[in-house]
Amino acid sequence: MVRRDEAFVSGTSLRARGRGLLAAVAGAFTAVQLLLVRPWMGLGWDEVVYVSQVGTEAPAAFFSAPRARGVSLLVWPIASWSSSTTLLRVYLAVLSGLGLYLGLRAWRGLFPPRVLAAAGALFATLWVTLFYGPQAMPNLWVAFGALVTVGCFLRARADRYDRRAVWGVLAGAALMAWMRPTDAVWVTLPLLVLAVAARHWRLGAAVVAGLVAGGLEWVIEAYVGHGGLRERLNEASRIQGDLGWNFAVDDQLRSLVGSTLCRPCTGEMPHPVVFAWWFVLPLLALYGLAVAVWAGRTTRTLVPLLCATTAAFPYLFMIGYAAPRFLLPAYALLALPVADALLSLVTTRSGRWRPAVAAVIALGLAGHLAVQYVVLDRTVDRTMDNRRAWDRSAAELHRLGVRPPCLLTGHEAIPVAYYTGCSSGATGGHNANTTTAGILRTARSIPVAVLTEPGARPPRYARDWQLHRLDGLEVRIAPVPGAGLRA
Repeated sequence: MVRRDEAFVSGTSLRARGRGLLAAVAGAFTAVQLLLVRPWMGLGWDEVVYVSQVGTEAPAAFFSAPRARGVSLLVWPIASWSSSTTLLRVYLAVLSGLGLYLGLRAWRGLFPPRVLAAAGALFATLWVTLFYGPQAMPNLWVAFGALVTVGCFLRARADRYDRRAVWGVLAGAALMAWMRPTDAVWVTLPLLVLAVAARHWRLGAAVVAGLVAGGLEWVIEAYVGHGGLRERLNEASRIQGDLGWNFAVDDQLRSLVGSTLCRPCTGEMPHPVVFAWWFVLPLLALYGLAVAVWAGRTTRTLVPLLCATTAAFPYLFMIGYAAPRFLLPAYALLALPVADALLSLVTTRSGRWRPAVAAVIALGLAGHLAVQYVVLDRTVDRTMDNRRAWDRSAAELHRLGVRPPCLLTGHEAIPVAYYTGCSSGATGGHNANTTTAGILRTARSIPVAVLTEPGARPPRYARDWQLHRLDGLEVRIAPVPGAGLRA
């Protein structure tokens, strides 16, 4: 009896230490975000679209077909009553730390705590993970959902009495579909195949139920506002450059230098030191699979590898541009076998350290972290400069009399309009939501301005409007309402 109690206490202590280790990684992730990404950084273009749907700063921006409402609901607790970007960033940083912790906890019992902690650290120290941690963007949340879904699926497969794991599968799939429905389908494809092949009907039903629960609003909105699901998918494909066979691996490599969106992706390749880790990652993951096969635990390593592959496939081979955030779900899943591989390299089967190998790997990781920090720092600086320019443009527009209620259209109208407190409109392109007649009609009652790049030709209807030069933009302001307009 005493021995059984001692074993129970020992097991409880080990589990507590494991949870503490994961909590430390998650807490450090939040702290480093707040230190390096700067909470006062203004909202970006896509963030403006999501936040404006529920915020008080400006009217809701146009919501295009590929987008889902998950991020808007995620930020609602803060954005619905406060316009403070700093408060929103702190909230998202804390929430993303919690998301990382829960994503790693979903794998308890499948990998030792030290492997899970190492995987979390590897994923959390990528510049793209840190950069998007405090941002109102969906991809990192798809990554957390992928960790929860795949981990709980494997736990439930191993223990059919683990009901919490089944609910975890449903919740993780719902989170992914809530954020990006098409990404959720790609991530869960191997799980659905495995569920059918192995007749795990309950798990397959949990995955499908989660996808339906998270994606139902998106489907309903497709029929209400886009003419049907097929039409919305086709429209989303068109906006993303017509999905099909597109070799985008080189585009992803170019974006690793810190390009948050590489479209078109025509720049030079960055120095190999910037993307070397990108080629090491799959090699270590495959080595991790070999270790798992040798140790007789193939499935728990093979399944996340397959899900990472299907998650990355459309962004490597079906889209004509790149953004580093697109691959966050794949990186999160790959981190597990990579961490397992690294720890197996630095220790013997008996658990003893290999000092020479450990020193080499530590040196490599130190160099990797240095590169990630440099890219992150430059990306944050560049992003801050761009968003300060929008803020300055908004202040100048206010000085010129363009104040809410108002309408902006043209180049960068969506972010500048948000910073100004105006509505945004477009007569063409991916965000078309009005017509020339509508713009002229609006100009009879509220201030309207057209933004263009310096030297660019404005729309015909605005050529005689008063010209002003802003920070990297030219603005033409319609005559004062009531003074008469010439179309």
